[in-house]
Amino acid sequence: MRMDASPDEIDGVVSRVESHGLKANPIAGAQRTAVGITGNIGVVEPGLFESLPGVLEVIQVSHPYKLVSREFRAENTTFEIGGVEIGGRDLLVVAGPCSVESFEQTLRIAELIKSSGGHLLRGGAFKPRTSPYSFQGLGVEGLKILARVREATGLPVVTEALDIDVLDDVAEYADIVQIGARNMQNYTLLRRAGQCGRPVLLKRGMNATVTELMLAAEYILDQGNEHVILCERGIRTFTDHTRNTLDVAAIPAVKRISHLPIIADPSHAAGQRDKVIPLARASVAVGADGLMVEVHDKPDEALSDGNQALLPDQFIELMEEIRLLASVLNRQVPSQASRQQP
Repeated sequence: MRMDASPDEIDGVVSRVESHGLKANPIAGAQRTAVGITGNIGVVEPGLFESLPGVLEVIQVSHPYKLVSREFRAENTTFEIGGVEIGGRDLLVVAGPCSVESFEQTLRIAELIKSSGGHLLRGGAFKPRTSPYSFQGLGVEGLKILARVREATGLPVVTEALDIDVLDDVAEYADIVQIGARNMQNYTLLRRAGQCGRPVLLKRGMNATVTELMLAAEYILDQGNEHVILCERGIRTFTDHTRNTLDVAAIPAVKRISHLPIIADPSHAAGQRDKVIPLARASVAVGADGLMVEVHDKPDEALSDGNQALLPDQFIELMEEIRLLASVLNRQVPSQASRQQP
């Protein structure tokens, strides 16, 4: 739409789209509103809309995904999470244990994260495990522990919803709903997550291409949820020196074709704590909008993924290093003081 397009003119375009049995998706940008059209099987005739009042131009989207592409929205999508503007100049740091094991354990780690400058607490209440005999998480009790720790520390919470059966519980207790790598193409769950009323953190599947990640995100946006964070967490390759291979090239590739923010999870990519900090540095250097790392003060006693969890001193080191990197890249890691300002 033109910069001076009125609300009535935008509504007129939406009505025209819907009159042809299609779905209109208005998204207000910094300077103008774009109306994305979805639901079409073939090419939509531009002449149906070019002459409508307020229309500047009709652009054919060349990608199989529309709502997540920069052809639909040129500027970055930004929104605030825990006082951090994700997708903007700020770098978001999400940290915590792989699994919620107890209130005391989760609180200790959360206090470390907060005092070191981290912004969000991660912790698994429902755990997808390769073996059915491995620890599966505390379930709803784990969600309640996360909520108690949030109340004690002020850190917003992100945790995973394994399926639609637990999605409502996760959305009730968490600030951000995570869709894990194994569920990236669980389309029923993606649709429901798009309707849950919470921001969604969508992890790339270990065997998924960037295009498949974009299409998975499209399912969520198509349900009206624009607050989606993508996450590169490593893909399966022929290497045996790491758990997965962190595809750092995917980060600038995503930022070129999509307006959605993307963070990196070097913990799941590495599988070994000595490689997490170097991969985290690399992720920030290539343009990631933040990091998600696992932290545990007693990793030898952790019920899951202790080998990849950073020790407290290592997390403090990581925070110091990415602050230095951020200043070189004209970005910033917001401090506790700046986040508490009204």
